[in-house]
Amino acid sequence: MVVDVIMGGRTEMVIEAGLPDQILPNREGRARVAVLTQPGATNHATNVARSIRAEGYEVEIIGLPDRDEAKSLDVAASVYETLARFGLGRQDTIVGVGGGSVTDLSGFVAGTWLRGVEVVHVPTTLLAAVDASIGGKTGVNLAGKNLVGVFWHPTRVVVDTTILDDLPGSLLREGLAEALKVGLIGDTDLVELLEAHGAEAPIGEVVRRATAVKSRIVDDDEREQGKRAFLNFGHTIGHAVEFASTLSHGESVGLGMVAAARISQEKDGFSEAERVTAAISDLGIPVEVSGLDRARVKDLLRHDKKRDAKGLRMVLLESIGSPVLRHVDSDEIDIGLAAIKL
Repeated sequence: MVVDVIMGGRTEMVIEAGLPDQILPNREGRARVAVLTQPGATNHATNVARSIRAEGYEVEIIGLPDRDEAKSLDVAASVYETLARFGLGRQDTIVGVGGGSVTDLSGFVAGTWLRGVEVVHVPTTLLAAVDASIGGKTGVNLAGKNLVGVFWHPTRVVVDTTILDDLPGSLLREGLAEALKVGLIGDTDLVELLEAHGAEAPIGEVVRRATAVKSRIVDDDEREQGKRAFLNFGHTIGHAVEFASTLSHGESVGLGMVAAARISQEKDGFSEAERVTAAISDLGIPVEVSGLDRARVKDLLRHDKKRDAKGLRMVLLESIGSPVLRHVDSDEIDIGLAAIKL
């Protein structure tokens, strides 16, 4: 088993074909493990639970609702009640097996149960592997996307590339959109890799490169007081579109990146907006949207958590690999929305 230590030494990253012999990092006093999962990841969660039981721990599998329905305070409360009955203590561990909704909810529950217990993530989607499972951000939805949450880093993230290799095209594209985002803000080689190979890009290399960029940024700014905000490229408009539609997170972020690139062109003279749009389109991700209520999207942007006293802040690009944080006004938002035909 090859373990890369990332996020300032707080998180171990295991990337290999198949599950490792030892899923959990060594921890004194651990007796119980709660495995949280969703319907689409049940088989993998069962294998994870079987492996953890073989390590000598008592294991409880807790099922969550599908997709973002898992990310609510009601679901979190239900999980807390199950943890109480199970007797999960401060030296014990929560394991999230699934996509980004599972890792977000599992991390939130772990960070708040008994004021914080260990969490380990086993992502089963590329999106979760390159983004949601690392960096310590957790959250549930309330009036908007991820408005309630805590920073709580996993001690280990286990990425089984055989699971990612078998992903259906829609889930693969979601993750590739997030990987492209990371490349656009910090790794031109990753952008070129995705442009050259598209959906056929080697998954292990994509995960390693994307997590290396995110690790570097988070280590410099864990609490998003500065550079970490760059990881929100495409997410400001993307989150509003996602919340107002039935589009997936990856599709919504793809649209958000198209909009942000166009605003970057208008505001900072970014000269490669068309290249960004082409790269997203070549991954099979839509670059236009129809049927959405524009007023609803703009109302959601007024409640975006990245807004401050001066207005809404967005991550824009001066060039590929060189992000900047700018305040944007309503007219500039309209330019971005027009770019995605909204």
